[in-house]
Amino acid sequence: MKIVVMGGGVIGVTTAYELARDGHDVTVVDRQPQAASETSFANAGLIAPGHAYTWASPRAPKILVKSLFRDDLAFKLRLNADPRMWSWLFLFIRQCTDQRARLNTIRKLKLCLYSQQALHEVVSATGVSYDAHSGGLLYFYRTQAGFERGVANSAILRDHGLPLEIVDRDRVATLEPALAPVKDRIAGAIYAPLDESGDAHLFTGALAAFCRDKMGVRLAFETTIHGLEVLGDRVARLITDNGEFTADAYVLALGCDSPIVVRQIGIRLPIYPVKGYSVTIPVRPGDTAPHLGGVDEEHLVAYARMGDRLRLTAKAEFGGYDRNHRPEDFRHLVQVARDLFPAGGDYARPRYWAGLRPMTPEGTPILGQTRYRNLFLNTGHGHMGWTMSCGSARIIADIIAGRTPDLSLEGLTLP
Repeated sequence: MKIVVMGGGVIGVTTAYELARDGHDVTVVDRQPQAASETSFANAGLIAPGHAYTWASPRAPKILVKSLFRDDLAFKLRLNADPRMWSWLFLFIRQCTDQRARLNTIRKLKLCLYSQQALHEVVSATGVSYDAHSGGLLYFYRTQAGFERGVANSAILRDHGLPLEIVDRDRVATLEPALAPVKDRIAGAIYAPLDESGDAHLFTGALAAFCRDKMGVRLAFETTIHGLEVLGDRVARLITDNGEFTADAYVLALGCDSPIVVRQIGIRLPIYPVKGYSVTIPVRPGDTAPHLGGVDEEHLVAYARMGDRLRLTAKAEFGGYDRNHRPEDFRHLVQVARDLFPAGGDYARPRYWAGLRPMTPEGTPILGQTRYRNLFLNTGHGHMGWTMSCGSARIIADIIAGRTPDLSLEGLTLP
């Protein structure tokens, strides 16, 4: 078939790859001049089934309320008059029960594991490089109480097939020598030996080039989508500032903009942006940047080595579609990094970035066919889009082809 994929981030490009692999004639449409220029541009870089917990937990509502009065929490709620935020928060709070948190976490984990395997197959078939690093990730805790709570919470991941190792501070220092000077500040850690890291921006750009050069995929960049025109139960055309695109099928992979595009044709998607912040620090010869990626669980600061760069990310800010940022927004993040890795890189030359995660209340993406027979959704991956990308793309390709996906889709696909 002739298929248009709306979105040139990691979700859209991996979708284009899987569809082209099935023999379809694929076009990717995106407003940016190159692939992975928005949410996929400077994210944490962690490919992390070991951090597949849903954000909607029984503790989340209290944390959000506290964040109204404090700026040092990992979550931050900035109230505004947008009714979409209030309706999304209502749905989010409904998911904050023990039962729902458990179910959503299991579903996320299964998709993460399936997608990680799919990523390895994509890399093997294409040879794309992206500063990949295997060898596991460390999720460490500074207090004994936090460590014990983390170990208890991790049981759900271990029980559903993820190998995890509970390690003390000495083992942390052995696994990651860069943490050895501060090991006395660490109560313990959870080591996920199969977790990985890599640059989603490099991966997506390299895969987009492979799709264009080797598979005939057309990349219509610098093309802004204005809307969809429908006729009966089908999408008739995609309207852009560079003319119309017609196809046999359309895939929506526009992240936070997905609900805006389909609202005009009567589809309501429970997706809302959650802003995240990242800093990229140059690593010079002689610097002692960490070898393994990981997360400081007390501050929810994630880090990953990407070649000669150290990527640091933090904060989940509920506040709308604002992507603006100021240097002071990163002060706490850089302070935590300096405390952990004082010689980890050239902190005098930071590169700041802020992006929007397309979150669903459950934390799982929205996949599948809509009430329009030729419109399919692959969106709402939240903070795990890099981890979930290749598996989600394969699922969509299977659905479009009429195949039964290898992964159980309960709780992932449209009803």
